Amino acid sequence: MDVSKKKVAVIGAGYWGKNLVRNFHHLGVLAAVCDTRQDVRDKIHGEYGTRTAATVDSILADDAVSAVVIAAPAAQHYELTRKALLAGKDVFVEKPLALTMAQGNELTKLAAERRRILMVGHILEYHPAVVALHELVRKGELGKIQYIYSSRLNLGKLRTEENILWSFAPHDVSVILTLLAEEPSQVASHGGAYLNSQIFDTTLTTLTFPSGVKAHIFVSWLHPFKEQKLTVVGDKSMAVFDDTQEENKLTVFPHRIDWLDRVPVAYKAGGRPIPISRDEPLRLECEHFLECIEKRMQPRTAGENGLAVLNILEACEHSLRDSGKPVTLRPHSRTYFLHPTAVLDEPCTIGEGTKIWHFSHVLSRSTLGRNCNIGQNVVIGPDVTIGNNVKIQNNVSVYTGVELEDDVFCGPSMVFTNVVNPRSHIVRKHEYRKTLVKKGASIGANATVICGTTIGRYAFVGAGAVVTRDVPDYALVLGNPARQAGWMCYCGVRLKANGTAYQCSACGRTYEIKQNRCVQTSGKVEESVATQSSAATRAHSV
Repeated sequence: MDVSKKKVAVIGAGYWGKNLVRNFHHLGVLAAVCDTRQDVRDKIHGEYGTRTAATVDSILADDAVSAVVIAAPAAQHYELTRKALLAGKDVFVEKPLALTMAQGNELTKLAAERRRILMVGHILEYHPAVVALHELVRKGELGKIQYIYSSRLNLGKLRTEENILWSFAPHDVSVILTLLAEEPSQVASHGGAYLNSQIFDTTLTTLTFPSGVKAHIFVSWLHPFKEQKLTVVGDKSMAVFDDTQEENKLTVFPHRIDWLDRVPVAYKAGGRPIPISRDEPLRLECEHFLECIEKRMQPRTAGENGLAVLNILEACEHSLRDSGKPVTLRPHSRTYFLHPTAVLDEPCTIGEGTKIWHFSHVLSRSTLGRNCNIGQNVVIGPDVTIGNNVKIQNNVSVYTGVELEDDVFCGPSMVFTNVVNPRSHIVRKHEYRKTLVKKGASIGANATVICGTTIGRYAFVGAGAVVTRDVPDYALVLGNPARQAGWMCYCGVRLKANGTAYQCSACGRTYEIKQNRCVQTSGKVEESVATQSSAATRAHSV
């Protein structure tokens, strides 16, 4: 991974932040550390030799810092993340994303509008044992999931700014949501506040899912020993993830239940350890953040994932304050249209007003902007970014490595490639070449765009053309290979020469050509409807 251009600042170098400092330093991208405590700054500077700062503003004003990692107390997450996004920084914020759904919604919307990476620190999602467990569930090796039980207990660091639910439970909630690929319809949470009447030290939460699965989460920082277990019970096998074990962190038990004379009889079997890597989960999480910055792709634990966890925590808090009364969760209101035959692979982000039609497939970690229209039999992703107001007609595949900016039009059955010399028997995923289609460009039916090219703003690729090299802004290209045949107006009409200038016969805009560059000289430069209305829109994650 090329880290030469990545510069990361860590805000907060305390109990957990110091581990983030260590990892980003070892990855060679640590630019600065911000902490209000002089002794902490002195220690960091002495150990790593990195620049330190006492104020966040000095970090955010530094153009050399492209991303920030926020490990401050949870009560500061919203304000710090908001300031960083407004400063144009990519953000990795430790859990929870914020302390209210309103704040979380604002942050995810802001990140989408600013086209910034927003990643939430749900570290267990990167744990090799959890990744392996997810594969077991996905492949059906445990059978139909019946219930999940997790316990996260310790005589731990006692907080005064947040209760145990917000401190410990986000880890388990995020993993359970990933394993089940659905959100609960109801939650109930009981707890006890023993050290401080306003701060719950112990909670037991039940999540009820539409599929019939129930999950139980027991968390406490008033426990005589450390326990971090997640048990998944299926009708074929049962799996236990025990993070306190040095070896055999993930074990599968092929127990079974037989019915004899209509009576269930349990048959126990020995556990089968599942081999996993010994990579540090935090290191993997930090590497993923850097990869997302480099490739501009949706993180595995994007802001919308943090929002889903936040939605559950907020409901649990209401239940706690109401003596454990169950709280019914309203499903996230879908702000886009999805045809019943279309498929979305989580996680992905779909903007408000977007329509996805028959038999189309959006693969994981892809982002679609607002007011897009995705026709029939379209494949997008994985890791593809599409702007606002993009129209993709039937039978188009937008592969990894392709990026479409706002207002792009892709005609029926046009083709993108991402490898120049494909072979079925040779894997070349590491050789993908980026293709960029800039704002307002149109690509005609059955055209082919060879990877590694850039199609300029408001350019026009004729039907059946084969693009093998970059296309200038406003250029009209035709044929195989595509060659420039003229210039196009912003409104899509071919320009005609008027002396030394070019003028649109439809809208009257005029242009000047200098060194094969087309520049508009008169007429209103319009912005897309989607851009104009961005303040009233939001994105929804699946």
